[in-house]
Amino acid sequence: LPGHGVSAMVEEGLVLVGNKTLLERNGVDPKGAEPEVERLESMGYTVVFVAVNGTLAGLIGVFDELRDGAVEAVSRLRQMGLRVLMVTGDNERVARAVAERVGITEVLANVKPQDKLNVVKMLQQQGLRVAMVGDGINDAPALTQADLGIAIGSGTDVAVESGGIVLIKDDPIDIARAITLSRLTMRKIKQNLFWAFIYNTALIPVAAFGFLNPILAAIAMALSSVSVLTNSLSLKTAHL
Repeated sequence: LPGHGVSAMVEEGLVLVGNKTLLERNGVDPKGAEPEVERLESMGYTVVFVAVNGTLAGLIGVFDELRDGAVEAVSRLRQMGLRVLMVTGDNERVARAVAERVGITEVLANVKPQDKLNVVKMLQQQGLRVAMVGDGINDAPALTQADLGIAIGSGTDVAVESGGIVLIKDDPIDIARAITLSRLTMRKIKQNLFWAFIYNTALIPVAAFGFLNPILAAIAMALSSVSVLTNSLSLKTAHL
């Protein structure tokens, strides 16, 4: 049951494993476990409810370990002037606990899989350019809709196919590196256009009117190519 959990008949008994909404829709009251649920969620655990034949049978606390470099990645992105949001299907309490650990202040929680696409559209309608990072099947539509889709290499094939950039090493810091590299590349392109045009627009007319030896003009054009190549190669020494 997308966005809710799973149900199955086990030895003639109905077993439900999922979130609170799944239980409530099937007439199971999970309120008796609320103190334990709050304790687990405050620690950053996502709580999965288990019910058998209409009775709450247990809780499972699932915890996602933060990837190495996640805190540094968020810090780098914020330093670059980017607005960082967490979009998750987890509840507000769990999402806030995890977001606080990585330094994210804006959190959209309880987002159903199909609604991640709508979140991207909403941000775009505000005039923002959106980069989406994801690794699951549910992230694929949002990755496609975003101005820049960044897929985690170890994620599902659908997500990888939907991303404009694929992070092979699965290192979150590569998100910041990829954006930094793209910005540097665009800067180099503009600089190269400047050097190419400045030689052509300034020296060729001068040579055409006889104010400059054509040989010197030809040398200047060759120098423009050397300038463009040298400027491009300087990307190898860029700090990412």
